[in-house]
Amino acid sequence: MSAALLEGKVIVVTGAGGGIGRDIALALAREGARVVVNDIGASVAGEGSDAGPAQQVVNEIRAAGGEAVANTDSVSDARAAARIVGSALDSFGRLDGVVNNAGILRDRFFHKMSDDEWDSVIKVHLYGSYHVSRAAATHFKEQQSGAFVHMTSTSGLIGNFGQANYAAAKLGIAALSKSIALDMLKFNVRSNCIAPFAWSRMIGSIPTATEAEQKRVDRMKQMTPAKIAPLAVALLSDQAADTNGQIFAVRNNEIFLISQPRPVRSVHRGEGWDPETVLNHALPALKAQYFGLDRSSDVFSWDPI
Repeated sequence: MSAALLEGKVIVVTGAGGGIGRDIALALAREGARVVVNDIGASVAGEGSDAGPAQQVVNEIRAAGGEAVANTDSVSDARAAARIVGSALDSFGRLDGVVNNAGILRDRFFHKMSDDEWDSVIKVHLYGSYHVSRAAATHFKEQQSGAFVHMTSTSGLIGNFGQANYAAAKLGIAALSKSIALDMLKFNVRSNCIAPFAWSRMIGSIPTATEAEQKRVDRMKQMTPAKIAPLAVALLSDQAADTNGQIFAVRNNEIFLISQPRPVRSVHRGEGWDPETVLNHALPALKAQYFGLDRSSDVFSWDPI
């Protein structure tokens, strides 16, 4: 029998008490990894705490013969994030990978969004990914190896209604991942993103007031969190050493490589520009390449395969 893909590795998974994080943690353990299961046990909106979800996943891993420990620190605080990394080092003596999966939702149309709704989502998603990654980075640098997998979203990469806070955080995570990949390449540290399509309590609050919205939700329910785990496991393995700074999406049985912003067309004017020539020349010349106000569901318009 061939050796497990992640034999001997230690990996932190944040937000692993349920949904996508839970399935990734279980899949990592099946491939031989020792797992730090981090989850504060809060509601989807980030309220409250409960040690139960993290411990339950740990119990599942142990019952299957794997090794895991629970951690209930919040990713949104730098010192708490350092304790998450410390939990891996204290329990298993090393750290080889981080999956930044923890997240909350506070959906609201932009003109109605409160400062608290903005701050809370940014702190968990973007600050949380930064804090845990920063805590792990020093250790990865010293051992000259490591891998990050961050969860982004097509809400940020493409667009969606009522999620300015979430979309901004998730697009920021894609930029954070690319920066980590560039800055830490010389230390053999990799950083990639996954935009997951999966039905979980995280998106269970999606509106279903119209028939079209209900059909969209019904399609999403086909996409279980377990579908995300194989790509996450693969990206954390040594066999993916040549995959760095990329953005992927997983939609049921489909895996996509997502494009990154690049120039698509240019215009120039030897004597320079003024507002009138911009309006009369530059914008009309570029208009054919304008991007529409697409939502994620407009781009991924076909049924999950």
